[in-house]
Amino acid sequence: MKIIAIGRNYAEHAKELNNPVPTVPVIFMKPDTALLKENKPFYHPDFSEDVHHEIELVLKVCKEGKHIDEKFAANYYDEIGLGIDFTARDIQARHKEKGLPWELAKAFDGSAPVSNFVPKADFEDLYNLNLKLEINGEVRQEGSTEDLLFSFEQLIAFVSRYITLKKGDLIFTGTPPGVGRVKIGDHLQGYLNDSLMLDFWVK
Repeated sequence: MKIIAIGRNYAEHAKELNNPVPTVPVIFMKPDTALLKENKPFYHPDFSEDVHHEIELVLKVCKEGKHIDEKFAANYYDEIGLGIDFTARDIQARHKEKGLPWELAKAFDGSAPVSNFVPKADFEDLYNLNLKLEINGEVRQEGSTEDLLFSFEQLIAFVSRYITLKKGDLIFTGTPPGVGRVKIGDHLQGYLNDSLMLDFWVK
């Protein structure tokens, strides 16, 4: 499996980092070693002093496809969950200054915690889902899928033009505003609507 992530898919998040709002999806990838499951603790890496949380809705691909037409794209995912795209912002900033790739800032071990996945059919409207991240009981990020710049179907169609999607692949669909630093001892809880999906500690 592979993890495909979308950057700057909420306009307000792009603006809070002083990035331009994209006109086409911004794509990057994480290896399978970034995956962190079952609410296991996230171990803060010693190579960064500024790791940021970015809560995201995650799609699970249910069948192989490439060059997928947008009108059929909804058939290629059947479950959704929550994930956090941990980002070493200090490393990312240095790499952006030099025009270098983001992998060291985005793809390190454990940088992609994911919740359990639930059938998308359980939700009446996939474009009216609320995401919320609490840290130590305080709301840090909150947003709605109604504010996505690019829909799930647009993302699947776009990515599959370049990269074949396979069953089990995960697509992180972007983060709402409110990203910020985590520190050792923090307790992170992620909610999809009112359901607690993520619940783990930073160690």
